[in-house]
Amino acid sequence: MDTDIGGDPDDAIALAVASGLPELALVITSDEHDGRRARLARHLLDLLGREDVHVVAGKDLGNDAYWAADGLIPEDIAAQHGDVVAAVRDVLEQAGGGLVRWLSIGPMSNLATVITEIPDATKRLIVTQMGGELNYRHADRAEHNIRLDIPAARTVLGTGMRIWIMPADITFHPENEITSSSIEYEMIAGAGGPWELIRAHLDQWFANFHPGTMQHDALALALAMGMAFLRFSRKGVGFDEIGRMTAGDNPVFLTHSADYSLFRNWLCKWLDQVIASSAT
Repeated sequence: MDTDIGGDPDDAIALAVASGLPELALVITSDEHDGRRARLARHLLDLLGREDVHVVAGKDLGNDAYWAADGLIPEDIAAQHGDVVAAVRDVLEQAGGGLVRWLSIGPMSNLATVITEIPDATKRLIVTQMGGELNYRHADRAEHNIRLDIPAARTVLGTGMRIWIMPADITFHPENEITSSSIEYEMIAGAGGPWELIRAHLDQWFANFHPGTMQHDALALALAMGMAFLRFSRKGVGFDEIGRMTAGDNPVFLTHSADYSLFRNWLCKWLDQVIASSAT
């Protein structure tokens, strides 16, 4: 799981859900923020009882916008090492030649580095990417995860590797938003213990940036897990000079619809399970 955790708290919610998957082996941080994203991921995983999951600090793109986790990382949480390629090699070796799911809910910088340094990884990584947008909300600006590192996105897309994409066309939807009155927020706020971290993270986001958080990344996680409430089709895409997704020659599996009611039920079910597990 490759995440830019620490900004919009949808990353933290997706990571909390993913912590309930025994096969989660590695978390890499993208768009790193002076090592803080990796330390936040380490702290959250420790609180959720997943000390076994390795955390690696990935590429720092110099972006310092939208940080919403001030004061939430204890000083005794050490900086995490930054050897992404070695960490991925370890996971590939542990998989014994089998396929490995890679969920990217941030820029594709780390993945581009990995496939450059480990070319055979293109045959073994099954990639799900949250990013891109065909029907632009802003005609002069690309979707966040793509525009932060356009060369990386183009590198990954050009390999022809298997990629499932969850575009912003699907994730930006009123039924996909969690606010302070949503049942998910009530579940998190009422859980106590390790969930106080996520509640405080949500509250910072609501107070400083926006009164809601679209669940971009939990939807991408659901796509990676093959949930039937998402529909996708094979489509050729590309990225233009400013990172906007266009029709192109690179085939991907592009999500085109979602049943948001079923998704929210799925999300609540997983949150309930992980909350119960973290309480024992």
